[in-house]
Amino acid sequence: MSSAVIAKPVMRGLLAKRLRFHLAVAFTLAFAAAGTFKFVVGESRKKAYADFYKKYDSMKAFEAMRDAGIFESVKPKK
Repeated sequence: MSSAVIAKPVMRGLLAKRLRFHLAVAFTLAFAAAGTFKFVVGESRKKAYADFYKKYDSMKAFEAMRDAGIFESVKPKK
């Protein structure tokens, strides 16, 4: 019966080696998530705001709020 010799695990520098790998993966995933969020959420919000303010009439909104009695310092138009 022959027994196989098992090699000793390399322990020196193991933490540094694993940290380099995991930091690289973490930064890659973080940048990918940030880029995805920017383009999926940020750009769609920017477009929604632009579309809203294209049709927004501030004077019409002010007059509607004034007539509803929201402002205390402005009297409603009669």
